[in-house]
Amino acid sequence: MSKPPHSLIGYLAAFSRYELLCDGDACIIAGSEAKLKDYLAVNIAALPKRYEIKKVRFDDLLRGLRAGGAYAFDEEAYQRFYPQAQRAGLKVGPEDFSTPPPAGLTRPAIHLVRVQCR
Repeated sequence: MSKPPHSLIGYLAAFSRYELLCDGDACIIAGSEAKLKDYLAVNIAALPKRYEIKKVRFDDLLRGLRAGGAYAFDEEAYQRFYPQAQRAGLKVGPEDFSTPPPAGLTRPAIHLVRVQCR
């Protein structure tokens, strides 16, 4: 049975089967492939590893969360994740992405929301 298209949450960058692009201990999930590529180009430009961009669906995230994993969503990905997470019984709430980044940053900021089930 194929997965419905609405279950696509976003994209992640994989360097290997066990090594993903993370912010701290949370795997970064971007809402679009282009945004993830932009983030990599600006923030990880000197990284000598090759990465593969992979689609992430809600059921993949749910499995990871239930196994103790953590994810860091950008606004677009979180807006897709949030309603499905609520329907699945996860205790997540709406997030405010309107807060501006701190002054004085030398690189463009990406606002991420960390989610982990306990």
